[in-house]
Amino acid sequence: MGDVRAVRWGAARWVVAALLVLASLGAAVVLHIRHPDALVTLLPSADMRELHVDFDTFWHSAVALTAGQDIYDTPAKLTNLNPPLLTVLLTPFAALDALTAYRVFAVLTLLIVVGSVLAVSRELRLHPAVTALATLAVLASSPLHGTLVLGQIYPLLLAGLVAGWIAERRGRPVLAAVCYGVTVALKPSLAPVLLLPAVQRRWVPLRAGMAAAAGASLLGVLVAGPSSAFAWLRIAFTEPVPDTVDNASLPGLAVRIGIPSLVGTLLGAAVLVGTLAWCARHRDRLDPAGTAPWAVLAAGLLFSPIAWHNYLMLLWPGVLALIPLGRAAAATGALAVAVIPVSWNAEWPPEGLGADLGRSLYCAILLAYWAVLLSSATRRPASSPAGASAPVEASGSRT
Repeated sequence: MGDVRAVRWGAARWVVAALLVLASLGAAVVLHIRHPDALVTLLPSADMRELHVDFDTFWHSAVALTAGQDIYDTPAKLTNLNPPLLTVLLTPFAALDALTAYRVFAVLTLLIVVGSVLAVSRELRLHPAVTALATLAVLASSPLHGTLVLGQIYPLLLAGLVAGWIAERRGRPVLAAVCYGVTVALKPSLAPVLLLPAVQRRWVPLRAGMAAAAGASLLGVLVAGPSSAFAWLRIAFTEPVPDTVDNASLPGLAVRIGIPSLVGTLLGAAVLVGTLAWCARHRDRLDPAGTAPWAVLAAGLLFSPIAWHNYLMLLWPGVLALIPLGRAAAATGALAVAVIPVSWNAEWPPEGLGADLGRSLYCAILLAYWAVLLSSATRRPASSPAGASAPVEASGSRT
């Protein structure tokens, strides 16, 4: 009876996954027909100020740094919300004009995303057909299109997280923590991932991650000048929660439906603290080389004041990690819903609670990612790839 029930439950999961795939692809086709000015068609545009606006912001900060000026006081349309380290990293692009620099950056980031997906697939020993389908899903996804058009830095963050996760799988937890720390220095909203070793009582990786984050941040401040640190902190603590449909965090959801952002922040804090508490309770079975770090990252994004839908790409390695754990149907559905384009939001009326909830699809997707990744954090594949990390007790990192 148990085997029959398991088969039926497995079949039901695949039915749900198939429906999600069909619904997502159908929505993507219809929305591209209704809104032909889709993100992917805007890539060739030369409009830096309005379309490639994020990279335009970063480029102006890099130019200011090379000229010895304030990197947070530039002619860019948007305020640079990132710490000085990012500007230091992107300084070479200041040698090019803005449009050429953007196009070079777009090509590089596309290669980084594809390379990251292939590296994760190889580490998980996924079948070539599965790898090809996953890569196609990523290439068709709205987060990737938005990231490329705007010129955002999420592929750089993805590469740092993937490097850390692979190092963890290969039994090098300190190197993993250092990779995570440097990534957090580029985007501090990802800092919760550094707390995973703490709840697992792995003190050496914890100290290594914290030191790497602090050291990399200090490097950025030293190059950009001490005043840059104070300017960035002032921006970070005064920037309000944006009321935009792309903000998938719980504070963003709160603002969207007309309640104080503090309510969403408290809900997000409950999710994050609850996630870490759950990880602490199950630390002896938790796999830091599985979906656990991605679940913590998802919780951190739900808590963050800003978690654009494009951040979803940071969780795709965790989604791929579901496949060897026997949750391929969940991975299929998770990749499918990312194909729905941002023009989804244009289909709703301008006002009303129903419209606000409809435009909160990205928050629902992020919540679903978090739930699936966390529920799989203690699972282990039937056979681990060569070099994969052993359970926490044998990782040599509890001292």
